[in-house]
Amino acid sequence: MSQIGAPRGRTCSRSPRSRTLRSVATLTSAVLAVTVLAGCSSGDEADEAPAAAQDNAPAARDKVADGGTLRWAVDALPSTLNSFQADADGTTSRIAGAVLPSLYTLDARGRPQRNADYLESAQVVETEPKQVVLYKLNQQAVWSDGREVGAPDFVAQWRALSGRDTAYWTARNSGYERIEKIERGKNDLEVRVTFAKPYSDWKSLFTPLYPKQVMGAPNTFNDGARTTLKATAGPFLLKAIDRKSSTVTLTRNPRWWGQPAKLDSVVLTAVPRADRAAALAAGTLDLAEIDRSTAERIALALRDARAGRNGAQAALAHGPGSSITPSKALKSWALANGSDEEKAAEVQAARTKNQQAIAVYASAQDTLAKYVVRKSLEPAYTQLSLNGESGPLADERVRRAVARAINRQELAESVLKPLGLPAKPPGSHLALAGQAAYADGSDALGSQDTEEARALLADAGWVPGGAVRKPADAGTKAGSEAERKAAEKATGKMADKATGTKEDATKEEAAKEGAQKEGAKAEGATDAKKKEGSDTASDEGLYIVGDDKPGERRTVPAPAAGAESATGILAPAPAAARQSAALLARAEALDTGTGSGARAALPVSGTDKGVAGAYAPRGTAAPVTAPDAARALGKDGKALSLRFVLPSGPGSESLRAVGDRIVRMLDAVGIRTEVTKVSDESFFKDHVASGDYDLALYSWPASAFPATDARPIFAKPEPASDGSLLVEQNYSRVGTDRIDQLFDQAAGTLDEEEARELVRQADARIWAAAGSIPLYQRPQLVAAKADLVNAGAWGLAGPRYQDIGFKKAETSKGAERNSRTP
Repeated sequence: MSQIGAPRGRTCSRSPRSRTLRSVATLTSAVLAVTVLAGCSSGDEADEAPAAAQDNAPAARDKVADGGTLRWAVDALPSTLNSFQADADGTTSRIAGAVLPSLYTLDARGRPQRNADYLESAQVVETEPKQVVLYKLNQQAVWSDGREVGAPDFVAQWRALSGRDTAYWTARNSGYERIEKIERGKNDLEVRVTFAKPYSDWKSLFTPLYPKQVMGAPNTFNDGARTTLKATAGPFLLKAIDRKSSTVTLTRNPRWWGQPAKLDSVVLTAVPRADRAAALAAGTLDLAEIDRSTAERIALALRDARAGRNGAQAALAHGPGSSITPSKALKSWALANGSDEEKAAEVQAARTKNQQAIAVYASAQDTLAKYVVRKSLEPAYTQLSLNGESGPLADERVRRAVARAINRQELAESVLKPLGLPAKPPGSHLALAGQAAYADGSDALGSQDTEEARALLADAGWVPGGAVRKPADAGTKAGSEAERKAAEKATGKMADKATGTKEDATKEEAAKEGAQKEGAKAEGATDAKKKEGSDTASDEGLYIVGDDKPGERRTVPAPAAGAESATGILAPAPAAARQSAALLARAEALDTGTGSGARAALPVSGTDKGVAGAYAPRGTAAPVTAPDAARALGKDGKALSLRFVLPSGPGSESLRAVGDRIVRMLDAVGIRTEVTKVSDESFFKDHVASGDYDLALYSWPASAFPATDARPIFAKPEPASDGSLLVEQNYSRVGTDRIDQLFDQAAGTLDEEEARELVRQADARIWAAAGSIPLYQRPQLVAAKADLVNAGAWGLAGPRYQDIGFKKAETSKGAERNSRTP
């Protein structure tokens, strides 16, 4: 096991382009915050998968009052105001969206749209000999100091983010390193950007756009923009950051040339998620993302209000006073006024405390009834990550078995259905439903199927009783060399020194046939070794993956002599081998769209035969169809056990509940899990990023530019000179050369449909590799004052800050509210 704090896989970058931190991993409690095969995918497929509806109380601007202050909760004050630094966070992005130019913004379907406030037009005007994009800027666009937004700002940002000058402490450079030069057009409002090599995601560049005063020199980039901005150009200005009150104040920009902001000011207030229910109950916030329990509390307050119950009545109905019956009240009064002075004082103190609690609850319910809960699906998905660097999960058959054991639909429903949100599991790692690149590629891996999962495990050598069968050759590691080579050949994973080499379909087909024969030989060799003899395993011989301590569970004794082979009972090895070959064929089908691979692009199996999430407590009789399934699986004297790391903080209850369900699903196919709960602070840094886990749950945000932003998340890890792995952000440590090639091809084509198709092919390969399993799109719950409009759960889109405001009072007949104080 790697030592905590000493990562086995380094996350440093290979190149300037790979230092992307745009996609930041998340817990469910807070943002840390985007077919093999469906034969032929089309651009229309994304249209068939609608995005989750927004819930932000849309209102025409003439229905929104002028003035007022919006008190908006954020997780923390920003460490920096520079979005391109490593410690930029969600608050950094929120401020940037309100005060800096965004050349492209995302619509309700998560697709980039030109922002007319800054761009009159932007288009590729030349492709040969090189790609040239011509930006024509809005003639009215000016910085807060009066200078026009123009070519010098583009040049300064490119030079800072190109990666050529290491004096700039940049966290991400994606796309900027492809630029060859930037020139002024007919005037400063025309900017010609020439690329050294084609770049499909050029719309991702220069958003946000910083002034040259920030980007023009390393010292102003590194330190000058951490606490202040010398110039801004948005509907709001950055007025002040107050560390004492934990607030950031934005005020209306008097130089703003677009539609003026409806609000006078926005106050971003740092309120931890755990404290937001209390802040809302106190009425100190107007807008805040909340958890499920807070949403339920608001819903209860609204039900009380609709039923005509005020807070005091609600407190007696279901609050602190709900347990007080007439008899208890009479007895309490009698004791409080009795002759036993000591007892009377004690009861009087308790009565006073209870009355205070009732008053607080009543006031809170009255206040919470003034809010509504707006809900949608967040532009992020939660996944189960399988660490494929070492241990049982280094074998892709075991990873696929884990995936086939999990009922993603059941998990999605457990999280989203109680909230009234659509509960269809994501079909892509690289896009969400509604986005242009979305296509459901999950059948590359197959749906939940208990028998298929058991067959894959058996084919990998993990069988009942295997934990007590010692290998004859103590020097042979679990999984013979022949098996390993066969798997590599069958899945095209043999490392190529030249990653750009094209795959030869004929050679791959021959490799698959050879792999099946070689795998069969290896299986026979393994079986022969197991038949040579077995010893009763002791605790000293049992190790848990990811832990150097002896296992605490004693394995089940070996079957009696003559018992039927567990491998034969579960599934013959050739069946799993055929599935592996089919997966590769499907990938080929999507890459080429022709040949036998296209015919193989059918589901791996028909209807699910296993019972999703079936779980029998210790001692329960095993299923009739698989007598040995309830017994511990093992291989070469080692038990199959995976270390499942989960966060233990108060905001991660939902994540842990999902983890519990996964544990039961894996147990149903014979995979043991050792659940380790760690603090939220160390969960990601000390476990996920460092590789100190087998299974982990965390989230990735979606992106409108997956060819750029998703590449470091799924890039094939490369060995470093010190023997560690350079994993970038691929914390599952599973990748292939072909996936990297597809990302590079997608980023390098200027044909938008071709780029989307290449992204879908990459996603198909990612599904087949089974390094991560998307489970559900994260719920987005937002508490908002009932009269707040154009704000709430935006879904895949971003806020339009100048349109946010408070609805005009209906009784005023159009008279606008001139002020609103916190």
